[in-house]
Amino acid sequence: MKPKTGNLIFIVDDDPDDRQIILDAFVKNNAELDFVFVDSAEDLLHRLHIMESEFPNLIILDLNMPGIMGLQALKEIRSNKKFSQIPIVILTTSTLNNDRKISYELGASCFLTKPDSFSTMIAYANAMITLWL
Repeated sequence: MKPKTGNLIFIVDDDPDDRQIILDAFVKNNAELDFVFVDSAEDLLHRLHIMESEFPNLIILDLNMPGIMGLQALKEIRSNKKFSQIPIVILTTSTLNNDRKISYELGASCFLTKPDSFSTMIAYANAMITLWL
């Protein structure tokens, strides 16, 4: 799995509509990026473990998914030296301060609540491009 542009983003969310909205927001920013949709934390961890050297440049991770939750995936990623430096943006419906606090304690690069408007999602995508890509 080698990206064409060198800018690979994993969008990890069990909701296909949310994954598409995130992708569309990056496309609106004219970003020349490669995207991989991942629908579970288990699949994310599996993909990372089988990758040899070309890791994603950014992971956008939902917290609330069936099976392994996003916080557990974040903890496992940060505990593995092989890919612990990948920026991870938590993008979730959660507004709980405890989720935010634990995410940062476990090493999240950023914690964002899923926005109500597409224009805000475009702004989020722009900020992620500016900060990490």
